[in-house]
Amino acid sequence: MDSSVPSTPTLTFNVLTYNCWGLKYLATHRIPRLLQIGTEISTLNPPPAIVALQECWTQQDYNAIREQTKHILPYGKFYWSGIFGGGLAILSRWPIVESRMHRYTLNGRPTAFFRGDWYVGKGVACAKIRLPGTEGAGEGKGRGRVVEVFCTHLHAPYEREPNDSYICHRTAQAWEISNLMRSSYSAGHIVLAMGDFNMIPLSLAHQIVERHGRASDVWRIKHPDSSIGAAVDDIERTRGRLIPSVGFNLTENGATCDSRLNTWRWTEEERKRLGKGEKIMVDDREEDPRAKRLDYIFLGDALGGSAVRDVEVGMTMRHPTLKCSLSDHFSVEATLEVNTDGPSGDETSNFYSTFLSGSLDTPLYLPTTTYTTILTMIEKYTLRERRQRRLRLSHFGGWVVTAIGCFVTIWWSPKNYVSFLLMLLSTLGLSAGVIDGLIGGLFMSGEIRALKEFEWEVRNARDAAIEVGGGGGQVGEGVMSGGRDEAVELYK
Repeated sequence: MDSSVPSTPTLTFNVLTYNCWGLKYLATHRIPRLLQIGTEISTLNPPPAIVALQECWTQQDYNAIREQTKHILPYGKFYWSGIFGGGLAILSRWPIVESRMHRYTLNGRPTAFFRGDWYVGKGVACAKIRLPGTEGAGEGKGRGRVVEVFCTHLHAPYEREPNDSYICHRTAQAWEISNLMRSSYSAGHIVLAMGDFNMIPLSLAHQIVERHGRASDVWRIKHPDSSIGAAVDDIERTRGRLIPSVGFNLTENGATCDSRLNTWRWTEEERKRLGKGEKIMVDDREEDPRAKRLDYIFLGDALGGSAVRDVEVGMTMRHPTLKCSLSDHFSVEATLEVNTDGPSGDETSNFYSTFLSGSLDTPLYLPTTTYTTILTMIEKYTLRERRQRRLRLSHFGGWVVTAIGCFVTIWWSPKNYVSFLLMLLSTLGLSAGVIDGLIGGLFMSGEIRALKEFEWEVRNARDAAIEVGGGGGQVGEGVMSGGRDEAVELYK
């Protein structure tokens, strides 16, 4: 080995993503649970360097966690979005040099107020964090690389795929965050996407994030044969596997949701017994048929040098006094090793030349059949929304005519109580019609235009995939090693 060749500087650090279940007024024991979440994060060994939180809805809860963790994570950002907030936050050991909130274009419907996805303004919390580089080593050369963090919470699946009426929204959201990841990848940044993606492994949204977003699911890097759904799901049953145990789901399948170990998934009777102080333990060997993986860490690095050393499910402990799980999800925690140095000084031009002209692979694409599936989904959903728009606008127009008729009838009405009933009918009916008119004329028109943009982007990507031969290749190839995407602008 030539000792004159300097070794590449690397940095090893831990990252964590966690859905806190901090719904204001709705989540049980919210304040003490989130306070304990901060305590548990602050005592992790080794401590995390970057933490992505979802469903941390109030700044009060965010501040409580920040107060507990500021000695290890002195930098943080609470992201504002929508009417009630996006529930996203990022904590960091290193300074956040740039941040923004990207709100999803397709994000549920205002009519589904009981679900709230549209009102909270779900999106992507973006943060650029510059890692320490050789400038801190005393030589005054180089700049630490940028890791770009994307924290998100995709639209919840309220029905089973493919009958989920929101699957088009979630697919569009996966596409949007993938566009952000892809741009960061092209800039030579380390891509770190974390959050509750509300999808199962190898699903359509998962394929989009991995291939179009140019990043690898770190759990599947370490556990490539892990489950792709809950044991009770048809997609998992076709694999012919035995029902996994609680312990196997945690250590091998990476199950973060609906685990038998999570007290919020217990029966009402079991929770009552727990609330009365009864000690209820779950055996790791117990069957766990409903547990699945919805929380992810994706890692991408166009320049190479990044690796996953370890990944595990965490935050499985219970609250010390309440005896309940800290959230209805578990966390995902990973140990990463990255190349910290970028180009510097006279090396910059050589680095650009090498990066742009050398052995860089063709961009990864989805199979063309997958693009066709997405386009068919968009077309089907667009037809549904156009029909809904026509019905809502017709409802508005019908009530305008009816209200005018009621006003005319009142003029000739011989009885006061008849006039009162007609006024009440016209007022209530016209109010409902106006709401439908606003939804159909404003919201749905905007949604249909967003679907047109989404359709164009997918068609454009499909055409590009066809040009390079159908978008073949394995998901993992080129994601965390060298690869040229669009024009590259390094180290923004």
